Amino acid sequence: MADRYLRFTGTAPGRFLTRRLGLPQPAALHRWSPERPLLDGPLLHLTAGGPALRGLPGVLARTGLDVVPSAERPAAVVLDATGVTAVEDLAGVHAALHPVVRSVADSGRVVVLGTRPDPGDHRQAAAQQALEGFVRSLGKEIGRGRTVTLVRTATAGNATAAESTLRFLLSPKSAYVSGQVVEVGQAEVTAPEDWARPLAGRTALVTGAARGIGAAVAGTLARDGARVVCLDVPAAGADLAAVAGTLDGTALTLDITAPDAGDRIATALPDGLDVLVHNAGITRDRRLANMAADRWSSVLDVNLASVLRTTDALLAAKALSPGGRIVATASIAGIAGNTGQTNYAASKAGIAGLVRSLAPRALAEHGVTVNAVAPGFIETRMTAAVPLFIREAGRRMNSLGQGGLPVDVAETTAWLAHPASGSVNGQVVRVCGQSLLGA
Repeated sequence: MADRYLRFTGTAPGRFLTRRLGLPQPAALHRWSPERPLLDGPLLHLTAGGPALRGLPGVLARTGLDVVPSAERPAAVVLDATGVTAVEDLAGVHAALHPVVRSVADSGRVVVLGTRPDPGDHRQAAAQQALEGFVRSLGKEIGRGRTVTLVRTATAGNATAAESTLRFLLSPKSAYVSGQVVEVGQAEVTAPEDWARPLAGRTALVTGAARGIGAAVAGTLARDGARVVCLDVPAAGADLAAVAGTLDGTALTLDITAPDAGDRIATALPDGLDVLVHNAGITRDRRLANMAADRWSSVLDVNLASVLRTTDALLAAKALSPGGRIVATASIAGIAGNTGQTNYAASKAGIAGLVRSLAPRALAEHGVTVNAVAPGFIETRMTAAVPLFIREAGRRMNSLGQGGLPVDVAETTAWLAHPASGSVNGQVVRVCGQSLLGA
């Protein structure tokens, strides 16, 4: 369903009226397209604190943006604050961004680079943790479709490990990701031969791919060069075949809750798998006092138990190639909770627990990373059926003042699936426009 309020605020009368009434004024977001693959304008590179992050100038130069020391209307600002080790250094953060923050272009980006708080140095930890509060607050006040994120690198890190992350955050692909903290480790990364088609020669499986977010994820991975296997339940076979056919992919009809689902997937893919996207999910909403046991168990089985069983089976069968990627779908409901969704929120919080526990072992034992995306209010057929006032609240209760699109989740998934994203592991990244709910 079209967001008529967003369209109205894009008109002169709409801007005048909403300004007079103090209503939200969301800006139309610049999302990636072949015609506009880059942000519109130069990239301003600033530094606060001590030594700069090694290799950062080269990485920024490869984003495709014109890197400059000053600009009247930058499309993006990167502040290297990895050298901030004391409270006094935070004055440099203010001094760097205070003069330029108002000039950032609409749908622009502010990316702050920091390091992980050091548990052995409470002064450094205090200063670096302060950057998180700063970024989250700036994201809520910057407006006009602009986003703010914090990227934490490993201590004494090199910017090369963060290249795929910076390319994503400094592009229109990250339009609905704001107020987030992403940690980048020290793992070796493999740069693709072609950054425009990084998944060329790789096979990706997307569950729940017949429609909505799953179909968008499948399409985005195919755009990036992957051979896509689209999986959904037999009842969705016709829609699934249509999606797979459009992408020159393969349709695999299978109930993901079947005890042998993992083994059947491995059999269907004898040459192995490079990217596994757990997107299949259902809702059966009721307040707990009115929730029958079957409504509880069906949601937990589809959204969580099947993910555990399938992942374990595919890892045990070595069906995922070294350098592989597992991306699961969580939700802000699992982070903040939601009335009438105790079953759904439990299942999605469980996904976050799975990711954080499995990620280090999967990388050490199989060379596979494990991450999750956590969508907020995304414009789908399901949310279109939500009552009007609840739908409008979901759209407006975030820093960007609007709902996201399935492609926003898909682009984030594609970043986590990227062959150069091997240093991003164990992360749960919210795709919610910085929802006002939860952390």
